[in-house]
Amino acid sequence: MLDEITRAVLSREEVARYLRGSHGESAFEARERIHAYLDELRTTQRYPIYRALKHPLYPILRKIERHVEGIEHAEAAVEAGRVVYASNHKSHTDYLIEPLVLEDHGIRPPVIAAGINLFGGPLGLLHRHVTGAIPIRRNAKDPAYLITLRAYVAEVLQRHDLLFYPEGGRSYSGEIKPAKSGLVLAALQSDRDDLQIVPVAIAYDLVLEDHVLARQRVKRRQRPFARELAEMIRYAVGYRSRAYVTFGPAIPVTEYDPQERRDVIRLTRLLRERIGRLYKVLPTALVAAAMRPSITRRDLEARIDALLEGLRATRANVTVASGREAVEQAAEPLEVRGVIVYGRGRFRVRERNVLRYYARTIEHLIVPPGRTH
Repeated sequence: MLDEITRAVLSREEVARYLRGSHGESAFEARERIHAYLDELRTTQRYPIYRALKHPLYPILRKIERHVEGIEHAEAAVEAGRVVYASNHKSHTDYLIEPLVLEDHGIRPPVIAAGINLFGGPLGLLHRHVTGAIPIRRNAKDPAYLITLRAYVAEVLQRHDLLFYPEGGRSYSGEIKPAKSGLVLAALQSDRDDLQIVPVAIAYDLVLEDHVLARQRVKRRQRPFARELAEMIRYAVGYRSRAYVTFGPAIPVTEYDPQERRDVIRLTRLLRERIGRLYKVLPTALVAAAMRPSITRRDLEARIDALLEGLRATRANVTVASGREAVEQAAEPLEVRGVIVYGRGRFRVRERNVLRYYARTIEHLIVPPGRTH
Protein backbone atom coordinates (compact mmCIF):
# COMPACT_ATOMS: atom_id res chain seq x y z
CA MET A 1 0.00 0.00 0.00
CA LEU A 2 1.37 3.42 -0.99
CA ASP A 3 0.79 6.38 1.29
CA GLU A 4 -0.71 9.60 -0.04
CA ILE A 5 2.52 11.53 -0.45
CA THR A 6 4.28 8.60 -2.19
CA ARG A 7 1.46 8.34 -4.73
CA ALA A 8 1.63 12.08 -5.31
CA VAL A 9 5.42 12.00 -5.80
CA LEU A 10 5.25 9.08 -8.24
CA SER A 11 2.65 10.91 -10.31
CA ARG A 12 4.72 14.09 -10.72
CA GLU A 13 5.91 14.63 -14.28
CA GLU A 14 9.68 14.62 -13.64
CA VAL A 15 9.46 11.42 -11.58
CA ALA A 16 7.18 9.75 -14.13
CA ARG A 17 9.69 10.52 -16.91
CA TYR A 18 12.49 8.98 -14.83
CA LEU A 19 10.40 5.87 -14.24
CA ARG A 20 9.89 5.59 -18.01
CA GLY A 21 13.65 5.35 -18.49
CA SER A 22 14.62 8.96 -19.25
CA HIS A 23 18.05 8.35 -17.64
CA GLY A 24 18.79 4.99 -19.27
CA GLU A 25 17.65 2.66 -16.49
CA SER A 26 15.07 -0.10 -16.78
CA ALA A 27 11.64 0.62 -15.32
CA PHE A 28 12.33 -1.85 -12.49
CA GLU A 29 15.71 -0.29 -11.60
CA ALA A 30 14.32 3.22 -11.74
CA ARG A 31 11.37 2.32 -9.53
CA GLU A 32 13.62 0.59 -6.97
CA ARG A 33 15.87 3.65 -6.71
CA ILE A 34 12.99 6.12 -6.41
CA HIS A 35 11.29 4.04 -3.71
CA ALA A 36 14.54 3.65 -1.76
CA TYR A 37 15.04 7.41 -1.69
CA LEU A 38 11.39 7.99 -0.74
CA ASP A 39 11.82 5.62 2.21
CA GLU A 40 14.82 7.68 3.29
CA LEU A 41 13.01 11.01 2.94
CA ARG A 42 9.71 9.99 4.57
CA THR A 43 9.08 11.86 7.81
CA THR A 44 6.22 12.73 10.17
CA GLN A 45 5.69 15.78 12.35
CA ARG A 46 3.82 15.21 15.60
CA TYR A 47 3.49 18.78 16.77
CA PRO A 48 2.16 18.25 20.33
CA ILE A 49 5.23 16.10 21.11
CA TYR A 50 7.47 18.54 19.20
CA ARG A 51 6.30 21.42 21.41
CA ALA A 52 7.16 19.42 24.52
CA LEU A 53 10.77 19.01 23.38
CA LYS A 54 11.70 22.45 24.65
CA HIS A 55 11.47 21.16 28.22
CA PRO A 56 14.30 18.55 28.04
CA LEU A 57 16.26 21.03 25.89
CA TYR A 58 15.89 23.75 28.52
CA PRO A 59 19.50 23.42 29.81
CA ILE A 60 20.69 24.56 26.37
CA LEU A 61 17.89 26.96 25.49
CA ARG A 62 18.10 28.88 28.77
CA LYS A 63 21.64 29.90 27.80
CA ILE A 64 20.37 31.68 24.67
CA GLU A 65 18.23 34.78 25.07
CA ARG A 66 15.84 34.99 22.10
CA HIS A 67 15.15 38.30 20.33
CA VAL A 68 12.92 38.65 17.28
CA GLU A 69 12.50 41.36 14.66
CA GLY A 70 10.05 41.61 11.78
CA ILE A 71 7.79 38.83 13.03
CA GLU A 72 4.88 40.65 11.36
CA HIS A 73 6.28 39.53 7.99
CA ALA A 74 5.98 35.89 9.01
CA GLU A 75 2.49 36.45 10.41
CA ALA A 76 1.31 38.10 7.20
CA ALA A 77 2.81 35.37 5.01
CA VAL A 78 1.16 32.61 7.05
CA GLU A 79 -2.22 34.32 6.75
CA ALA A 80 -1.80 34.58 2.98
CA GLY A 81 -1.01 30.89 2.37
CA ARG A 82 1.94 28.52 2.24
CA VAL A 83 5.32 29.71 3.55
CA VAL A 84 8.95 28.72 3.03
CA TYR A 85 11.45 30.23 5.48
CA ALA A 86 14.98 30.60 4.06
CA SER A 87 17.64 31.27 6.70
CA ASN A 88 21.39 31.58 7.01
CA HIS A 89 22.98 28.78 9.03
CA LYS A 90 25.30 29.55 11.96
CA SER A 91 24.89 26.77 14.50
CA HIS A 92 23.21 23.50 15.40
CA THR A 93 21.10 25.63 17.73
CA ASP A 94 19.49 27.43 14.74
CA TYR A 95 16.88 24.73 14.21
CA LEU A 96 16.03 24.86 17.93
CA ILE A 97 15.81 28.65 18.19
CA GLU A 98 14.00 29.54 14.96
CA PRO A 99 11.01 27.19 15.35
CA LEU A 100 10.66 28.30 18.99
CA VAL A 101 10.54 31.95 17.90
CA LEU A 102 7.65 31.06 15.59
CA GLU A 103 5.93 29.15 18.38
CA ASP A 104 6.44 32.08 20.77
CA HIS A 105 4.21 34.10 18.43
CA GLY A 106 1.61 31.41 17.74
CA ILE A 107 2.76 30.76 14.17
CA ARG A 108 2.21 27.27 12.75
CA PRO A 109 5.37 25.12 12.74
CA PRO A 110 7.32 24.36 9.57
CA VAL A 111 9.05 21.10 8.82
CA ILE A 112 12.82 21.52 8.60
CA ALA A 113 15.25 20.40 5.90
CA ALA A 114 18.32 19.08 7.77
CA GLY A 115 21.55 17.31 6.87
CA ILE A 116 21.30 13.53 6.82
CA ASN A 117 24.16 13.33 9.36
CA LEU A 118 21.60 14.37 12.00
CA PHE A 119 19.48 11.28 11.42
CA GLY A 120 21.48 8.57 13.15
CA GLY A 121 20.56 6.89 16.44
CA PRO A 122 17.96 8.35 18.84
CA LEU A 123 18.24 11.81 17.28
CA GLY A 124 17.28 10.33 13.92
CA LEU A 125 14.17 8.71 15.39
CA LEU A 126 13.25 12.04 16.95
CA HIS A 127 13.59 13.85 13.62
CA ARG A 128 11.70 11.22 11.61
CA HIS A 129 8.80 10.71 13.98
CA VAL A 130 8.46 13.95 15.95
CA THR A 131 10.05 17.08 14.46
CA GLY A 132 9.20 16.11 10.87
CA ALA A 133 12.66 17.07 9.63
CA ILE A 134 13.55 16.03 6.08
CA PRO A 135 16.99 14.35 5.71
CA ILE A 136 19.01 16.01 2.97
CA ARG A 137 22.05 14.50 1.23
CA ARG A 138 24.10 17.63 0.66
CA ASN A 139 26.15 17.81 -2.54
CA ALA A 140 24.40 14.73 -3.96
CA LYS A 141 24.75 14.36 -7.75
CA ASP A 142 22.61 11.27 -8.38
CA PRO A 143 19.75 12.30 -10.75
CA ALA A 144 17.39 9.80 -9.12
CA TYR A 145 17.97 11.36 -5.72
CA LEU A 146 17.65 14.97 -6.91
CA ILE A 147 14.45 14.24 -8.84
CA THR A 148 12.95 12.40 -5.86
CA LEU A 149 13.99 15.08 -3.36
CA ARG A 150 12.52 17.95 -5.40
CA ALA A 151 9.28 16.05 -5.92
CA TYR A 152 9.03 15.08 -2.25
CA VAL A 153 9.62 18.65 -1.03
CA ALA A 154 7.12 19.98 -3.57
CA GLU A 155 4.52 17.58 -2.20
CA VAL A 156 5.39 18.33 1.44
CA LEU A 157 4.62 21.98 0.64
CA GLN A 158 1.06 20.99 -0.23
CA ARG A 159 0.67 20.05 3.45
CA HIS A 160 3.26 21.97 5.53
CA ASP A 161 5.37 25.09 5.64
CA LEU A 162 9.12 24.54 5.32
CA LEU A 163 12.28 25.97 6.93
CA PHE A 164 15.53 25.42 5.05
CA TYR A 165 19.09 26.72 4.86
CA PRO A 166 20.12 27.79 1.32
CA GLU A 167 23.81 27.62 2.31
CA GLY A 168 23.42 23.88 2.90
CA GLY A 169 25.49 23.30 6.02
CA ARG A 170 26.70 25.71 8.67
CA SER A 171 29.20 28.39 7.77
CA TYR A 172 32.60 27.24 8.99
CA SER A 173 34.28 30.54 8.09
CA GLY A 174 31.68 32.85 9.65
CA GLU A 175 30.63 34.51 6.40
CA ILE A 176 27.30 33.94 4.68
CA LYS A 177 28.09 31.32 2.05
CA PRO A 178 26.77 31.24 -1.53
CA ALA A 179 23.25 29.85 -1.63
CA LYS A 180 22.34 26.57 -3.30
CA SER A 181 19.35 26.43 -5.62
CA GLY A 182 18.08 22.84 -5.15
CA LEU A 183 15.38 23.45 -2.56
CA VAL A 184 14.49 26.81 -4.13
CA LEU A 185 13.68 24.90 -7.32
CA ALA A 186 11.73 22.30 -5.32
CA ALA A 187 9.65 25.09 -3.75
CA LEU A 188 8.89 26.59 -7.17
CA GLN A 189 7.87 23.15 -8.43
CA SER A 190 5.16 22.94 -5.76
CA ASP A 191 3.03 25.03 -8.16
CA ARG A 192 1.28 26.86 -5.33
CA ASP A 193 0.14 30.33 -6.31
CA ASP A 194 -0.06 31.29 -2.62
CA LEU A 195 3.54 30.29 -1.86
CA GLN A 196 5.82 32.98 -0.43
CA ILE A 197 9.44 32.73 0.70
CA VAL A 198 10.29 34.64 3.87
CA PRO A 199 14.01 35.47 4.25
CA VAL A 200 15.31 35.00 7.81
CA ALA A 201 18.64 35.96 9.38
CA ILE A 202 19.90 34.55 12.66
CA ALA A 203 22.86 36.08 14.51
CA TYR A 204 24.47 35.29 17.87
CA ASP A 205 26.73 37.27 20.17
CA LEU A 206 28.58 33.98 20.58
CA VAL A 207 28.08 30.86 18.47
CA LEU A 208 28.16 27.72 20.61
CA GLU A 209 30.52 25.89 18.20
CA ASP A 210 32.71 28.91 17.39
CA HIS A 211 36.04 27.28 18.38
CA VAL A 212 35.20 24.07 16.51
CA LEU A 213 34.07 25.82 13.33
CA ALA A 214 36.89 28.37 13.32
CA ARG A 215 39.53 25.67 13.75
CA GLN A 216 38.38 23.94 10.57
CA ARG A 217 37.24 27.05 8.66
CA VAL A 218 36.47 24.87 5.62
CA LYS A 219 34.33 21.78 5.98
CA ARG A 220 36.43 18.97 4.51
CA ARG A 221 34.26 16.01 5.44
CA GLN A 222 31.09 15.18 7.33
CA ARG A 223 31.90 14.28 10.92
CA PRO A 224 29.60 12.12 13.07
CA PHE A 225 27.05 14.29 14.87
CA ALA A 226 27.83 12.52 18.17
CA ARG A 227 31.37 13.88 18.00
CA GLU A 228 30.14 17.37 17.15
CA LEU A 229 27.65 17.19 20.03
CA ALA A 230 30.41 16.23 22.48
CA GLU A 231 32.44 19.26 21.37
CA MET A 232 29.41 21.54 21.74
CA ILE A 233 28.85 20.30 25.30
CA ARG A 234 32.50 21.03 26.09
CA TYR A 235 32.20 24.64 24.91
CA ALA A 236 28.78 25.10 26.55
CA VAL A 237 30.41 25.48 29.98
CA GLY A 238 29.80 29.10 30.97
CA TYR A 239 28.18 29.82 27.61
CA ARG A 240 25.64 32.66 27.40
CA SER A 241 24.46 34.45 24.29
CA ARG A 242 21.71 36.40 22.62
CA ALA A 243 20.17 35.15 19.39
CA TYR A 244 18.57 37.68 17.05
CA VAL A 245 16.11 36.21 14.56
CA THR A 246 15.09 38.77 11.93
CA PHE A 247 12.32 38.16 9.40
CA GLY A 248 12.11 40.14 6.17
CA PRO A 249 9.21 40.89 3.80
CA ALA A 250 7.95 37.79 2.00
CA ILE A 251 8.90 37.22 -1.63
CA PRO A 252 5.99 35.92 -3.80
CA VAL A 253 7.23 33.25 -6.21
CA THR A 254 4.59 33.61 -8.93
CA GLU A 255 6.92 35.63 -11.19
CA TYR A 256 9.63 32.92 -11.11
CA ASP A 257 9.36 30.04 -13.60
CA PRO A 258 10.79 26.70 -12.33
CA GLN A 259 11.47 25.72 -15.95
CA GLU A 260 13.78 28.71 -16.42
CA ARG A 261 17.18 28.15 -14.84
CA ARG A 262 17.81 31.90 -14.93
CA ASP A 263 14.72 32.52 -12.77
CA VAL A 264 15.78 29.91 -10.21
CA ILE A 265 19.28 31.43 -9.93
CA ARG A 266 17.84 34.96 -9.75
CA LEU A 267 15.58 34.00 -6.85
CA THR A 268 18.37 32.11 -5.06
CA ARG A 269 20.67 35.13 -5.27
CA LEU A 270 17.91 37.47 -4.14
CA LEU A 271 17.35 35.33 -1.04
CA ARG A 272 21.04 35.42 -0.11
CA GLU A 273 21.11 39.20 -0.60
CA ARG A 274 17.98 39.73 1.53
CA ILE A 275 19.26 37.46 4.30
CA GLY A 276 22.57 39.29 4.31
CA ARG A 277 20.87 42.68 4.64
CA LEU A 278 18.72 41.44 7.53
CA TYR A 279 21.69 40.02 9.45
CA LYS A 280 22.03 41.65 12.87
CA VAL A 281 25.39 43.36 13.45
CA LEU A 282 26.24 42.50 17.05
CA PRO A 283 28.97 43.96 19.31
CA THR A 284 31.16 40.84 19.19
CA ALA A 285 31.33 41.08 15.39
CA LEU A 286 32.22 44.79 15.57
CA VAL A 287 34.98 44.20 18.11
CA ALA A 288 36.32 41.30 16.03
CA ALA A 289 36.31 43.35 12.82
CA ALA A 290 38.10 46.30 14.46
CA MET A 291 40.55 44.36 16.62
CA ARG A 292 44.30 44.34 16.08
CA PRO A 293 46.84 41.92 17.65
CA SER A 294 47.36 44.53 20.37
CA ILE A 295 45.26 47.67 20.72
CA THR A 296 44.24 50.20 23.37
CA ARG A 297 40.62 50.49 24.38
CA ARG A 298 40.41 54.04 22.99
CA ASP A 299 41.81 53.01 19.61
CA LEU A 300 39.48 50.01 19.46
CA GLU A 301 36.46 52.22 20.17
CA ALA A 302 37.57 54.69 17.49
CA ARG A 303 37.95 51.95 14.89
CA ILE A 304 34.45 50.64 15.72
CA ASP A 305 33.02 54.16 15.43
CA ALA A 306 34.44 54.35 11.91
CA LEU A 307 32.95 50.93 11.09
CA LEU A 308 29.56 51.99 12.42
CA GLU A 309 29.58 55.11 10.28
CA GLY A 310 29.99 53.02 7.14
CA LEU A 311 27.44 50.43 8.27
CA ARG A 312 24.81 53.08 9.02
CA ALA A 313 25.36 54.59 5.57
CA THR A 314 24.34 51.25 4.04
CA ARG A 315 21.37 50.87 6.45
CA ALA A 316 22.85 47.80 8.08
CA ASN A 317 20.90 46.27 10.96
CA VAL A 318 23.08 47.40 13.90
CA THR A 319 22.43 47.09 17.65
CA VAL A 320 24.77 49.69 19.16
CA ALA A 321 25.28 53.42 18.67
CA SER A 322 29.00 53.75 19.42
CA GLY A 323 32.31 52.00 19.71
CA ARG A 324 32.27 52.52 23.44
CA GLU A 325 28.92 50.72 23.74
CA ALA A 326 30.17 47.86 21.56
CA VAL A 327 33.29 47.33 23.65
CA GLU A 328 31.29 47.52 26.89
CA GLN A 329 28.98 44.75 25.67
CA ALA A 330 31.45 42.49 23.86
CA ALA A 331 34.80 42.65 25.64
CA GLU A 332 33.87 40.60 28.72
CA PRO A 333 32.04 37.79 26.82
CA LEU A 334 34.98 37.45 24.42
CA GLU A 335 37.42 37.37 27.35
CA VAL A 336 35.38 34.73 29.18
CA ARG A 337 35.31 32.74 25.93
CA GLY A 338 39.10 32.92 25.80
CA VAL A 339 39.18 34.83 22.51
CA ILE A 340 40.81 38.06 23.73
CA VAL A 341 42.55 39.20 26.91
CA TYR A 342 42.83 42.64 28.51
CA GLY A 343 45.78 43.84 30.54
CA ARG A 344 48.04 46.87 31.02
CA GLY A 345 45.56 49.03 29.16
CA ARG A 346 45.52 46.95 25.97
CA PHE A 347 43.42 44.23 24.38
CA ARG A 348 45.35 41.31 22.91
CA VAL A 349 44.19 38.44 20.72
CA ARG A 350 44.36 34.91 22.13
CA GLU A 351 42.30 32.96 19.56
CA ARG A 352 42.98 34.57 16.19
CA ASN A 353 40.90 32.10 14.17
CA VAL A 354 37.83 32.56 16.37
CA LEU A 355 38.15 36.34 16.18
CA ARG A 356 38.38 36.17 12.39
CA TYR A 357 35.30 33.94 12.36
CA TYR A 358 33.25 36.68 14.03
CA ALA A 359 34.76 39.42 11.86
CA ARG A 360 33.71 37.58 8.69
CA THR A 361 30.07 37.48 9.81
CA ILE A 362 29.70 41.13 8.75
CA GLU A 363 32.17 41.30 5.86
CA HIS A 364 29.33 41.34 3.33
CA LEU A 365 28.05 44.60 4.90
CA ILE A 366 31.34 46.48 4.94
CA VAL A 367 31.84 48.59 1.80
CA PRO A 368 35.45 49.10 0.73
CA PRO A 369 36.51 52.77 0.40
CA GLY A 370 35.60 54.28 -2.96
CA ARG A 371 32.75 51.86 -3.63
CA THR A 372 29.01 52.27 -3.20
CA HIS A 373 26.82 49.49 -1.91
